[in-house]
Amino acid sequence: MRRRLINSTLAVVLVVIAVFGISLVLVETNTITSAAQERVDSEAVRLVSIVDGRLMGDGEEEITAGMLRGQVDADRYARIEIPGRPDVEIGKKPDGGVISATEQGVQGETVVVQEPRSKVTTEVGRTLLMIGAVALLAVVAAVLLAVRQASRLTSPLTDLAETAERLGSGDPRPRHKRYGVPELDRVADVLDSSAERIARMLTAERRLAADASHQLRTPLTALSMRLEEITLTDDPETVKEEATVALTQVERLTDVVERLLTNSRDPRMGSAVTFDLDEVVKQQIEEWRPAYRSAGRAIVCSGRQGLQAVATPGAVAQVLAALIENSLMHGGGTVALRTRVTGNQVVIEVTDEGPGVRTDLGARIFERTISGRNSTGIGLAVARDLAEADGGRLEMLQIKPAVFALFLSGAGGTGGRSPEGTTVR
Repeated sequence: MRRRLINSTLAVVLVVIAVFGISLVLVETNTITSAAQERVDSEAVRLVSIVDGRLMGDGEEEITAGMLRGQVDADRYARIEIPGRPDVEIGKKPDGGVISATEQGVQGETVVVQEPRSKVTTEVGRTLLMIGAVALLAVVAAVLLAVRQASRLTSPLTDLAETAERLGSGDPRPRHKRYGVPELDRVADVLDSSAERIARMLTAERRLAADASHQLRTPLTALSMRLEEITLTDDPETVKEEATVALTQVERLTDVVERLLTNSRDPRMGSAVTFDLDEVVKQQIEEWRPAYRSAGRAIVCSGRQGLQAVATPGAVAQVLAALIENSLMHGGGTVALRTRVTGNQVVIEVTDEGPGVRTDLGARIFERTISGRNSTGIGLAVARDLAEADGGRLEMLQIKPAVFALFLSGAGGTGGRSPEGTTVR
């Protein structure tokens, strides 16, 4: 493209120089020739007037070349023809082409003035040389301008091509570089917008992958434990019971996958329903009881029973699973799930007897990649996103010991039964 721009600019300049240069040469040649002819004519008129004056003053006066030599230019030739007298010649008669002028005097004399055409040719050549020098300067200037303009246009195109190649190779960083050319700046704007969209899409995909791996890990672990129980027992009733629980885990896995896909398409889409909170809490207690038993710890629940909430049961179960798993990994002692009512909301609190959350973490505990120990750091962030997607919220009420609370919208008329506690070990 650079070469084409330079060639096209140079071609335009050459055409312009050819058209105007030829015209200028013709005009200058004609002007120089006309000026030479006028000079010769003027000298012939002046010379004939001098001869007339001398002949009229004294007709017998001799007309000589020495008398008139100072009146004729050194490069010219003059011949004076007087009837009855010898011709008077001044200067050297030129060879070749000449520019000639002839004048008749009142006394019958004839004056002929000639100038070599080579003098005109020399002057025309000098003019052509000047025109050629100007044309050459114009061509050089045009080439320099074309090179600069080509660089101004091709360099941005090269940058834009590199940006597009980076986008294709998975580097979605926008350049935010502009070139002062509206059309190229428009392309740069589009590429930067595309880079930002690609970055958002990649971030969403990575987040979906991280969320999926984290949310699927717990049901898969529980399913694995149930299958191990099945392999270790010969009791048909136990096998049947464990298989039923395993099927429940499979349903949870299916629910998690569907929810992840739904959120990836549109995070605002939800399937909130009114459900019995006790069933979800009991389900989580049953799922996590073997893991806590293996760790020599207990998990209990207490608070008001018979509460109903408006949310997605699967999402609430995943939030509680994240909090229970967090207490298992980072907490200590007994983990307690407590349900209560505040205003028109139902609350599920999860607490343990461990050292709590470090003070320097504070509210940042819900940020992705923030973890008190060597873990992924996305569990609580995913839990908060799930809670907010259902119109609820997840908060940390206390740092030491850690107390997390899940706030959900209560169903109309939620009152529950008496606040008699129930403990499950």
